[in-house]
Amino acid sequence: PAGEEADNAEHRQVRARVEHAIGRLKNYKILRDCRQHGDGLHHAVQAVAHMHNLALAA
Repeated sequence: PAGEEADNAEHRQVRARVEHAIGRLKNYKILRDCRQHGDGLHHAVQAVAHMHNLALAA
């Protein structure tokens, strides 16, 4: 159906953006070295996302 095809196209676009963002986050050494100890991973991801946003704004 046409409606389903449009939904699938939008889903593909969103998924591509999310996967590219995750791929860029993996470039940061802090995430490669981070182990899941308590909130450590959460804070590391938050810090890297903030650095990424600063890099985009510059």
